[in-house]
Amino acid sequence: MLTSYEAIIENGQIQWLTDAPKVSKARVIVTILADTEPQVLRRTPLASIAGKGKTLGDLVSPMVEEQDWECLK
Repeated sequence: MLTSYEAIIENGQIQWLTDAPKVSKARVIVTILADTEPQVLRRTPLASIAGKGKTLGDLVSPMVEEQDWECLK
């Protein structure tokens, strides 16, 4: 079974970003990523709300007439 662990290699030393593997000897495959900064995970909406949004007005002009704006009175 393959298990992935995230780490940073700096000056030949490994710094584990997650819990270190609990093995004394293992064969490993190392993949070097160009970006060493931790990636920010993007939030995504739940699939259960997909397609349930509605656009009530024009995206460019206001939905309500300007004379009905209470904030301008």
